[in-house]
Amino acid sequence: MKQQIHVAFLGAILTVGLSVGASLVQAQGSDEPEPVWAYAWSTQPDPGDTYVPQLPPVREVLPGEDAEEITQMRQVEGSSATYSRMEVRDNHNVIDWFPGDHPPMPDIIQHGPASLVAERGRGCGSCHLPNGKGRPENAPPAGQPIAYTIQQLQDMRDGLRYTVDPRKPNTHTMIALAKAMTDEEMRESAEYFAAIPWTPWMRVIEADLIPEMHLEPGNMYITVGTEPTEPLAGRIVETPEDEHQANFLRNPRSGWVVYVPVGSLDKGEDLVTTGAGKTIQCGICHGPDLMGLANIPGIAGRSPSYMMRQLYDMKRGTRAGLSAQLMQPVIANLTVDDMTAIVAYLASVKPPTPAPTDAQ
Repeated sequence: MKQQIHVAFLGAILTVGLSVGASLVQAQGSDEPEPVWAYAWSTQPDPGDTYVPQLPPVREVLPGEDAEEITQMRQVEGSSATYSRMEVRDNHNVIDWFPGDHPPMPDIIQHGPASLVAERGRGCGSCHLPNGKGRPENAPPAGQPIAYTIQQLQDMRDGLRYTVDPRKPNTHTMIALAKAMTDEEMRESAEYFAAIPWTPWMRVIEADLIPEMHLEPGNMYITVGTEPTEPLAGRIVETPEDEHQANFLRNPRSGWVVYVPVGSLDKGEDLVTTGAGKTIQCGICHGPDLMGLANIPGIAGRSPSYMMRQLYDMKRGTRAGLSAQLMQPVIANLTVDDMTAIVAYLASVKPPTPAPTDAQ
C-alpha cells in the first residue's frame, strides 16, 4: 500500500513539474547516435547484429592452459584468503576475498539460481561482486532499495527490461538468470544487496586527452598507455585503477578511474540540481542526497556507464517497467550530451559515510 501511495505521489510530482512547458514532454534527440561508449563499443550497431553468448562458468584446466599457472594460489593485500585463477573465474562458486565487507552470502549470491545448479549458473556475486559494487559493464546493486531490485528482476523476467545495443552479451545472461530465479531468490538477493551501504570507489577526472585505451568489446576500457594522448571526444571512459587486481584477481576493493569531458561536471550539476529548464531536479525523486527514496534507486557515486545505459535504454523504450515509465517524461527533452553530463556529475557525487555495522 505504501509503495502504491509513493508511486502515485511521484506521478503527481512529475505531472506538475513537467507541465511547466510542453517542450519538456516532447522527445528530442531520438535520432541521435547511440552513446556506444556506455555499451563498451566503438562503432554503432548494424542491422542484424546480435550478441555472442557468454561462456558458462568452468572449474577446470582448459586446453592450451598452463596447469601450474592456472592452479597457483594467489593473494590480495589485506585478505587472508588464497585462491587460484581457476577458482577466481568459476562464477558458479563465487570467491570472497573480504567476507567482513558484507553479510554472509546466501546461495543465490554465491552459486546462482537453484534451478541452474546442473548448468552451473552464475552467482549474483560473480558479476556484481560480493560487495554489490558491480563493474562498468553491469549494475551496482549495493544499497539499492529492496523493492526496486525486485522490480528490476521481475522486469527482466517479464521482457520489460533489455538493451538498446543487441551486441551486449551480459544483458542476455542476466535476463536468463532472472527467468531462472524464484520469487524467494529475488527477494533474498535484493535484501542481501540492500544491506550493504553504498560507498565511493571511483575518482572522476575531467580531461580532453586520456592515456591510450584498449577496448574489450562489450566489456570495458583497459588502460595501456601512460601519457594522455587519446582524445576523449565526448565519451566517458571507466577503467580499472589496477587491471590485474580488478580483472585477473577480481579484487572487489580495487577501484576505478572515470574520465569525463571537460565542462561536463558543471553542466551536469546544473541539470541535476535545477533541471536547467529541460527537466526536473533529480533530488525530487531520488532524495536530496541522491541516495534513493522508498522504491526509487540511489544514483550518487554510481557507474556512469551503467547509468547512461539506463537513461538511453529508457529513452529508446527498451526499459518499459514502472520506474522507466516514470522516468520517460523526465528524460524526454534531454540530449545524449545532456545525459552524459548528468551521469558524469552523478559519478562525482560522494555518498555520505555510512555508520559502522557488524558486517564492516
